[in-house]
Amino acid sequence: MDFNDVIAYALRAGVLISAALLFLGFALLIAKGKAGYYSVNEITSTASMINSSYFNANTIIEGIVTMNPLAIMFLGLVVLIATPVLRVALGLAQFIKEKDYIYSIITAIVLFNLIFAIFILPKIMHL
Repeated sequence: MDFNDVIAYALRAGVLISAALLFLGFALLIAKGKAGYYSVNEITSTASMINSSYFNANTIIEGIVTMNPLAIMFLGLVVLIATPVLRVALGLAQFIKEKDYIYSIITAIVLFNLIFAIFILPKIMHL
């Protein structure tokens, strides 16, 4: 199996896992009629106070254990966001293996920018 197949399978798996988590979370939300302390109406309201700052890694893990529909859906979004980042990381490995140093450097810069924007920038901006 070559790197292109690995990348294709990783992208497919990421999208399918994300879709399954989103569907499961939505189905649980409809079945339970609430997510934690919030009702469906509070969640879907245009004036809802629920946003991504409500969730961190601990909240997601605790929510998965307690089958919180919002935490499951948020995990699906995290997987969806992580999928192209994984693709860039696999591309970097491919370029390094092929000894294509120019594209390795370019891809490493892109990967650094993604990691910086996802993990470091929100801490600096207090988001």
